[in-house]
Amino acid sequence: MNVPRPGVIGIFVDIGLGVGGFVDVLLLPEHSEDWPVEGTVGEFEIWWADSRQQIRLKPSDSRYLRGDFADFVARFRPGWSSDVGRPVRDPGPPSLEELQAVFRSDGPPASSP
Repeated sequence: MNVPRPGVIGIFVDIGLGVGGFVDVLLLPEHSEDWPVEGTVGEFEIWWADSRQQIRLKPSDSRYLRGDFADFVARFRPGWSSDVGRPVRDPGPPSLEELQAVFRSDGPPASSP
């Protein structure tokens, strides 16, 4: 997968609030023809929220998730399931190294927490 601007490419979701919902391309299937089409009604989980006026979402339907989602979570958000129900904090934008690690097959750098 080659994504020129992760965090910017993806699908927008109307969540009925004053802020928008967005599913990042990094969570979606590799081929865009497998993404939900415009008008698809579905359920989502909050994946990320920060100081931007946008809520990052994760599709609940596994058809709309990347094929290696479990491995992706284990590498980049290992504590995600334990975050459910906890306050959302703003960690700031990811570093260039963190973004590049998403595309490396060997995972995040050794210095990552």
